[in-house]
Amino acid sequence: MTVLILTNEEDVTADMVVVHLNAAGVPVVRLDPADLTGDVALSGEYAHGTFHGHLSSGGRLVALSGLRSVWVRRPGAAAARAAAPSPWLAEEGGQALYGMLRASNLGWMNHPDAARRARYKPWQLRLAQRCGLAVPATLITTFPQAAREFAARHRDLVVKPVSGAHPQDPPRAVPTSRVAPDADFSAVAFGPTLLQRRIVKRADIRLTAVGGELLAARKPAGADAEVDVRFAPSDSPWRPVEVGARVAEGVHAYLRGAELAYGAFDFAEDADGTWWFLECNQSGQFGFVEVDTGQPIARSIAEWLATPVPGRPAHSGDADATMV
Repeated sequence: MTVLILTNEEDVTADMVVVHLNAAGVPVVRLDPADLTGDVALSGEYAHGTFHGHLSSGGRLVALSGLRSVWVRRPGAAAARAAAPSPWLAEEGGQALYGMLRASNLGWMNHPDAARRARYKPWQLRLAQRCGLAVPATLITTFPQAAREFAARHRDLVVKPVSGAHPQDPPRAVPTSRVAPDADFSAVAFGPTLLQRRIVKRADIRLTAVGGELLAARKPAGADAEVDVRFAPSDSPWRPVEVGARVAEGVHAYLRGAELAYGAFDFAEDADGTWWFLECNQSGQFGFVEVDTGQPIARSIAEWLATPVPGRPAHSGDADATMV
């Protein structure tokens, strides 16, 4: 049976997983929903109480009944590169593709519904609390007075976006920044603002969860470290680190609650060794960690994707799927 990977053609992180799938002899079809009505085509027939669906990409045909799993990695918007793209065509293409896949008995990494919910930062913070993970004191507000009172209780704060990247073209990452001691917070009234107690960190932690496997890496923070590790050049590489029992229990509970098969967790480690939950990216990058640490993240993902779905036969009618 075949693994379907939904991502853009420039995704070198996906390439790392495809190498392992090919080495294991697992058929792979990789396509970008943005190419619908061009290089990508689909068809599904519902008749006599049955469903038969097919996808083609670059002339390669695969039956939906022959898929064992789908990795929703970094797909483009449906039909974004069609000859005459439009919001209507994008909605039609997305409904058709993901609707057919949802109706199939597949393993998802990650299911679109779970992935969409998992992007909400306020939801993440509350789930992390419920799962027993340490979460810094956080306020999301449009009340300036609430922000002032929060700042009075927590003297050292950072501000970060609620939603993540700014939706310009191309998207622009918005860094986490320290809040000036004399900030008056009047501008909070013009948009939801996320304030959080700054963790004076001695290290950044990236924990990559693949199914039940937890692979954590640690990068020491310098004395003048930036708040946001993405914008903090460092000569220190990521190194493997053991996951404590309490954090492991909390992360497993988080994955169950979020219904995620994959998650890239960011923690800040303080001077006492406590790992403070910052966020979980349901499609986060892992290549940079694997390069530094040698941790077999890509192989773990490939093995998860290649595992037969419980209740289905190991092979079924997909003779014409081709590895790409």
